[in-house]
Amino acid sequence: MAAVTEEAHRKALKHDFDSVVNMSASQIEKWLKTEESKSVGQTKEGSDESIGHKSGHRIIDILNKKDSDLSDSDYDHMSKVVSYVKRHSAQRPAHVDGSNWEYSLKNWGHDPTKK
Repeated sequence: MAAVTEEAHRKALKHDFDSVVNMSASQIEKWLKTEESKSVGQTKEGSDESIGHKSGHRIIDILNKKDSDLSDSDYDHMSKVVSYVKRHSAQRPAHVDGSNWEYSLKNWGHDPTKK
């Protein structure tokens, strides 16, 4: 069995990223300015911005790039986003609207209330 090429791996990762990130760059940007967005998530020591909030800014950068301009670091972050959204989505609470769960996923570019 042939090894998966780097190009095939990246293409699959980009597809997964595009399927879990269901907010546009402008929707994420608008969301990140809200108090709800800033109210959730874990922060690294010495930082006043949550990991998810920082991730949202990084996702905006990735969404605004052409595929051909994506770096190794961008693909690494896309992998983190896919993993986070899949893992977090599996923990869906009984009440989604206005929950920290919803706010956290939106910081990662995924609006769980979208159909």
